[in-house]
Amino acid sequence: MSDRQTQTDVILIGAGIMSATLGTLLKELVPEWKITVFEKLASAGEESSNEWNNAGTGHAALCELNYTVEKPDGSIDISKAVSINEQFQVSRQFWSYLVNRDLIRNPHEFIMPLPHMSMVQGEKDVAFLKKRFEALTGNPLFQGMEYSDDPAKLAEWIPLIMTDRKTNEPIAATKIDSGTDVNFGALTRMLFGHLKSQGVGINYKHSVDNMKRTDDGSWELKVRNLDGGSVERHTAKFVFIGGGGGSLHLLQKSGIPEGRGIGGFPVSGLFMVCTNPDIVEQHHAKVYGKAKVGAPPMSVPHLDTRFIDNKKSLLFGPFAGFSPKFLKTGSLFDLLGSVKPGNVLTMLAAGAKNVPLTKYLIEQVLQSKEKRMEELREFIPNARSEDWDLVVAGQRVQVIKDTAAGGKGTLQFGTEVVSAADGSIAALLGASPGASTAVSVMLEVLKRCFPQHIGEWEEKLKEMIPSYGVSLVKNPQLHEEIHAATAQALGLSRELQPV
Repeated sequence: MSDRQTQTDVILIGAGIMSATLGTLLKELVPEWKITVFEKLASAGEESSNEWNNAGTGHAALCELNYTVEKPDGSIDISKAVSINEQFQVSRQFWSYLVNRDLIRNPHEFIMPLPHMSMVQGEKDVAFLKKRFEALTGNPLFQGMEYSDDPAKLAEWIPLIMTDRKTNEPIAATKIDSGTDVNFGALTRMLFGHLKSQGVGINYKHSVDNMKRTDDGSWELKVRNLDGGSVERHTAKFVFIGGGGGSLHLLQKSGIPEGRGIGGFPVSGLFMVCTNPDIVEQHHAKVYGKAKVGAPPMSVPHLDTRFIDNKKSLLFGPFAGFSPKFLKTGSLFDLLGSVKPGNVLTMLAAGAKNVPLTKYLIEQVLQSKEKRMEELREFIPNARSEDWDLVVAGQRVQVIKDTAAGGKGTLQFGTEVVSAADGSIAALLGASPGASTAVSVMLEVLKRCFPQHIGEWEEKLKEMIPSYGVSLVKNPQLHEEIHAATAQALGLSRELQPV
């Protein structure tokens, strides 16, 4: 067993979309910094970022009903939808910058234009959708959205969903053509290919077993080579933990006080997938419905067109499941191992608060394929079991922490950065909207962890992200210009494929 020691400026743990994004930003801002990446799997983008481990939605709040909440007075709060849309616009701008400078190529391999739709049934939900439509279309970020409760119009938009539909309930949908399908696995691999060409040291099959502070404030990581078992020690001034569900364990090992009291609850996902071309060609959209009562927000049912490896398929789900693993390739002891003296009371409080969620997950786990087909037939009335296969997607670890609003043991649904007060280490926790907002989230990491450099970086940041520091919703003309420019760069302005 060797004990090799090396020193670097930045260490990125995990070869997913978050590390890829942060590494690419830093290489543009400070190309002279030495960056080293450690990934325990054999290649990049194999866990949460992998195209089969997520729904591939470019989350811009165009169709996700859980981003718009009906307030007690009946009005619709669109603030979260606006925030998420702006963040996705930032991602589009950065990707366009990389394409325009030939740092990554062939954007059609990771992003495709695809209408985003919301669909509901029943008088109450139809009334909600109409109010949501009216609230959103008053905002410049959502221009072009259409609404219809006419079954004939819906049959034009979503023929597969409307064929053989027998119901007397009102039905309505919204549609906006500027939505996207994003292959985050392909994008991650492109970014790591670029980083490798820039001299970034990428080490696959390397597991970070532990970390500690050194006397000069740097971080020393104990890294194990999974091929030979040798142990290496790597020191860096800054460490980013982007290991998906595995980030929580590493954050706990860091010992920073900001990570104390945080727990995690794993939720697995499953999808039904159809590759029958006769069926696939009848649908061309991402259609989101409403989550059932008691279901977590990430279990909103949706029927999606997907583009993976230049092949078109349909995906329906997600069906929630439960595994104590924090990663798809993790250990059955991940959940138990995450319970520490500092978070045990928080975890217990979360368990007491979320009995309905636990019951829902148990019911989901016990579902047969035919039961899942019954849910699918709420979207596609004539769906046949032989046309659909079950695919196990990735693990998502929802953050549990004490909050002023929710009290002790509050289950958080979203993406969260935890960083040390001195900015020497940061970890990315949580789930959706995740990858879609990766650029905005990594800009937040830069602001928190490198405040001394942000001023000198501002000119370059504005070159990469023209709206940097500016609200697009308050500058409609700038939004229109940027949206058109990014659509052109990413190949999204070409005519949408007809059904």
